Amino acid sequence: MIKKLFDWLRQPLGLIAVGIAFLALFSLAAYGIHYTQQAPAQPVQFPHKTHVAFGIQCLYCHPGAARGPAAGIPAESKCWGCHNQIAKTQTSALLAPLKDSVLSGTPLQWVPVAQVPDFVQFNHRAHIAAGQNCENCHGDMSKVTVAENPQIFNMGFCLNCHKKVAGDDHVKLVKLTDCGTCHY
Repeated sequence: MIKKLFDWLRQPLGLIAVGIAFLALFSLAAYGIHYTQQAPAQPVQFPHKTHVAFGIQCLYCHPGAARGPAAGIPAESKCWGCHNQIAKTQTSALLAPLKDSVLSGTPLQWVPVAQVPDFVQFNHRAHIAAGQNCENCHGDMSKVTVAENPQIFNMGFCLNCHKKVAGDDHVKLVKLTDCGTCHY
């Protein structure tokens, strides 16, 4: 039975079937990768470029980045502290979910954009302390409305940066490229 199957696969029609199956699997994998890199829908289409244009620093809204592993998302009360003083905020359809959230006391359900797998330990604080700018990984937020990944966060992306930071310092290179630096 198996011999007949392999004989059929060597025939032109069998080779075509194998080619179609390969293309289908490749297309499915490519779609999966593309889909996972899309910015998720958020409760508010937060305009990063507008806030950056006003000179608001990343760490004002994401203070956790300087103190620990997660950058964090500001509480609605922090956003409302400024927005309740702006007249057009009261009638803005874009900010209606924020206003409703503050008035009802129900927090907005933000969807994380930049995530690493569970087996990777990423600490924002270490990167901030090392002098890395948010833009190095998250891109230029003055050009985007809703946050999105400017590149694929994977081991290669991180290792390339670690190697670049280490430069010619062999001791630093060994430390920054050791598996235990990120996988512990």
